[in-house]
Amino acid sequence: MTDYKNLSESELQNVIEGAKKALKNKQANKRKSVIAQIKELAASIDVVVDIKEPDNTSVRKGVKVAVKYRHPEDHEKTWTGRGVMPKWLQALINEGRERQEFEV
Repeated sequence: MTDYKNLSESELQNVIEGAKKALKNKQANKRKSVIAQIKELAASIDVVVDIKEPDNTSVRKGVKVAVKYRHPEDHEKTWTGRGVMPKWLQALINEGRERQEFEV
């Protein structure tokens, strides 16, 4: 067994990455073996099994939210009105200006 306390950070990172790859390969091989067993058992009773593999794509897609507020001088600075108010807008409001002035 390796003494992990004596390894450098990069060596530890390499060990972790190698372990992740090995685990992923073992899981894939086990999955293939189990699927083959299922199909073999199904065939033994004259049943056809169609196993669908997951497509690993994210179900949730990020929805772009329209910009609601824009900085008066620097048009690159925008805010959708969601989340924490940006510092540039907070500073302008603290100067006595109204949020509605910056609506798009």
